[in-house]
Amino acid sequence: MAKGIIFDIKRYAIHDGPGIRTTIFLKGCSLRCQWCQNPEGQETNPEIILRSSRCARECNECVSACPQDAISKDGNSIEIDKAKCDLCAKCEEVCVYEALEIVGREVTVQEVLAEIEKDRIFFDESGGGITFSGGEPLMHVDFLEALLKEIGKKNIHVTLDTSGYVSFEDLGRICDKVDLFLYDLKIMDDEKHEKYTGVSNKIILENLRKLTELGKSVAVRIPLISEINDDNHSIHMFVDFLQSLKNIKQINLLSYHRGGCEKYKRLRKEGSPITFQSPSAERIEDIKKIFADSGFSVKTGG
Repeated sequence: MAKGIIFDIKRYAIHDGPGIRTTIFLKGCSLRCQWCQNPEGQETNPEIILRSSRCARECNECVSACPQDAISKDGNSIEIDKAKCDLCAKCEEVCVYEALEIVGREVTVQEVLAEIEKDRIFFDESGGGITFSGGEPLMHVDFLEALLKEIGKKNIHVTLDTSGYVSFEDLGRICDKVDLFLYDLKIMDDEKHEKYTGVSNKIILENLRKLTELGKSVAVRIPLISEINDDNHSIHMFVDFLQSLKNIKQINLLSYHRGGCEKYKRLRKEGSPITFQSPSAERIEDIKKIFADSGFSVKTGG
């Protein structure tokens, strides 16, 4: 039986495809975008996070509860030895302040279907459905394929948010089971793309071309980051490439926000996250106009 690892379920989403949607976040991603908003979705395995702002200084319940002695207290700070931690969740269970949390849990197809059914009425009334996001959902392609096969029997609209950094063989396995692809494009220049995401964009661009040649419904999402990809040269590189493709009509511009920075701290990841800036509202309007004048339908968000 195929299983996947999810790290969140967001209900009543309105920016992840048409109508009211339930967005399911699968864990694991091959990219390491320096502006990542969901760093808890990068690793495929479950992880423990600590919200220091919620931790009570006088409380030692988690230290006492840990059977692996992975948690210690240094003054007013909690320290977690991840080499010792086996993610048993005993600390999470005893933390009344909800400062500790295991992010990521293994689920079966039937368990996810049960979650989907809870929101079925909203899909039917709004023309919504299910969106799979991440991380990169296709890192769990066996699980995703099995799940989409069952969802297909229920006549529920399916959207897939993908980085495109996967083999086209894997993409092809789920292609006919997806109604809309939200396809992320970050940077057109390959060298610059590798610098800021850790990978080349060649596979990403080729997979997008192949999807459009198959006539799939695709909305391209571009996260706008000041001084990274918002200059006129970068924008016109996007335009030139997208105009060379078939059937690309919708462009969604996503404004950078700093929500991922706090998550890096909670995960105790090595190094400090780089803080970027969002383009000004005026600059975003200028970019929208460039795309609109080039024949695309453009919106911010979604």
